[in-house]
Amino acid sequence: MNKQEAQKRIEKLKELINHHRYLYHVLDKQEISESALDSLKKELFDLEEKFPELTTSDSPTQRIGGKPLAAFKKVERQKIMHSFNDAFSREDMDNWENRNRKLLNKEEGENVEYYCEPKLDGLAIELVYEKGLLKIGSTRGDGKVGENVTQNIKTIDSVPLKLRKKEEIIKELKKEGLDNVIKVVEKGLNEIIARGEAVIAKKEFIKTNRERVKQGLPLYANPRNLAAGSIRQLDSKITAERNLDADVYSLVSDLGQKTHEEEHKTLKALGFKTNNKYNRLCKNMDEVFDFYSYWQKNREKLPYEIDGLVVSINDNNIFEKLGIVGKAPRAAIALKFPLKQSTTIVEDIKVQVGRTGAMTPVAILKPVAINGVVVSRATLHNDQEIERLGLKIGDTVVVGRAGDVIPEVIKVFPELRTGKEKRFVMPKNCPSCETKLVRPEKEVVWRCPNPKCFSRKMGWFKHFVSRGAFNIDGLGPKIIEKFIEEGLLSDPSDLFELKEGDILPLERFADKSAKKIIDNIQKRKEVPFSRFIYALGIRNAGQKTSHDLSKKFKSIDDLKKATLEELEAVSDIGPVVSKSIVGWFKDKDNIKFLDKLEKRGIRYFIEKTGNKLSGKKFIITGTLKKLGRELAKEKIVSLGGDVSDAVSRNIDYLVLGENPGSKLEKAKELGIKIIKEGEFLKMIG
Repeated sequence: MNKQEAQKRIEKLKELINHHRYLYHVLDKQEISESALDSLKKELFDLEEKFPELTTSDSPTQRIGGKPLAAFKKVERQKIMHSFNDAFSREDMDNWENRNRKLLNKEEGENVEYYCEPKLDGLAIELVYEKGLLKIGSTRGDGKVGENVTQNIKTIDSVPLKLRKKEEIIKELKKEGLDNVIKVVEKGLNEIIARGEAVIAKKEFIKTNRERVKQGLPLYANPRNLAAGSIRQLDSKITAERNLDADVYSLVSDLGQKTHEEEHKTLKALGFKTNNKYNRLCKNMDEVFDFYSYWQKNREKLPYEIDGLVVSINDNNIFEKLGIVGKAPRAAIALKFPLKQSTTIVEDIKVQVGRTGAMTPVAILKPVAINGVVVSRATLHNDQEIERLGLKIGDTVVVGRAGDVIPEVIKVFPELRTGKEKRFVMPKNCPSCETKLVRPEKEVVWRCPNPKCFSRKMGWFKHFVSRGAFNIDGLGPKIIEKFIEEGLLSDPSDLFELKEGDILPLERFADKSAKKIIDNIQKRKEVPFSRFIYALGIRNAGQKTSHDLSKKFKSIDDLKKATLEELEAVSDIGPVVSKSIVGWFKDKDNIKFLDKLEKRGIRYFIEKTGNKLSGKKFIITGTLKKLGRELAKEKIVSLGGDVSDAVSRNIDYLVLGENPGSKLEKAKELGIKIIKEGEFLKMIG
């Protein structure tokens, strides 16, 4: 980029940034996330560094941050302090609702109401009062054991050192019509346990960072880090200087409250600061998402940072009935706003051919770091999504990784166009085999209908030998492509008929490499049933679904005979997946493929299962020497546990291998228990 182009880009960036700053500071509105805005500022900063003569006094600035650490005595609590599982979409929430309904009777399931409250982005705390006086204030820790930070919590003005007088409490409860709670309060309050969030207001966050600038100290990255660091200061005088606040949202003690809404009203009567005015009781999931949309658009109007909503079943009896899974209650969930985002440029759009023939446009991005990961590609799903976004090749866009999944393009900035951008046109024919593409009725995805399409076949082979399926080492895409081109393979079952003599004549295959490939293939003639199901490549049936099916059905014949009703009775399997499974077994070519696998000696075995890890959630980082990541995941699932790819507060254990990634630091920050491979092996026996 020359100086003239840089000057034009800088002026457009400044105009765009100032526009969003105006929305934020003057109109209390937000169209893009703070991280996306920071990304625009970073691009501006880099351009001004390269062309310092173009820097002006009105140019926006960017801050950096750090996080203080401290150590405290431990506090073991009687009742575990639970965290929440996360949801990121309407589909996630509908699945959550349906799972709960399966565990309730018809009347309960149809009359569920949800109490929704903004999820403050701070540090979870527990407050214990004896005879009305604050005795212990502690952090969440691992749920069972936290850190004693009582002296620091006492510096928070909104946390009462003494609860209100009995008559004052009763007077407030009468206004709310809570006669059931009044009966308990009248008998006396010996111990009260409440939980909430220590937070810092945005204005206090700014004030603290200004002071650190004067002192030549590094800035805090965000209010949550500042709140957590302040609560965990050994010197309570430092905590006091930070002007922390606290919102209390959970009454652990039973005072006769029947609903979560009554719980909030009772907390207020006791003298706690609550966010009741920002909360809402919702009759159904549609109302929940109306409330969610409101706060997603208006979150900046709040004095504190929020990262979503906490959605709880309002009825306490139903809440208790649904119970706990791992560290999370079934009856409450964190509905998160979109996560980390950044801006970059779409350099090209290419179409990827999947193993089912699906055509997926993929944005080729100018590499950008999002949440610690360098991203160079983002899915665009289909041509209708490109049209909805108004995206052109060459556009500046916001890219996000909500839930640590495949990056997506969130927003386009047409204001930054130069006139050189190009419109994307979906090809009419398959880019691999030239077959005319089709789009089935009621679907938005274009597909290649040719089952012999080379790209489809390659996708099928890559899936079959992948780690989650037959896990055959040494069979990369180039080798598979060579074998197909030489006529050695027509479908994955042919792999098991290969001999060293078939490979040796091929270019670049010596005796040792040919023998190694054949040995690796033959070692995989017997696999766990769940891997066998996954390897078949049934549309919509991923690894988790394959594990669930392997627990319900004990043979491929049982699965083949399963009806839609029987499949939908399996946990987390809905109508779409059920239809895909039934449809797959109705295809004659698929049945022939199964017969070929059997004739070539391919066998599966039923994994030993148990409940040893029931309700426990794991994440793995780094290289596991003795077990390997995929086998470790398999073992966890077979023993009733669950494996996540994203670090969050509902993770129970991080399994630490060699050369770990950024997940380790995030796990430490969230207080997740970290175990090494040896300890993990003992755990799974």
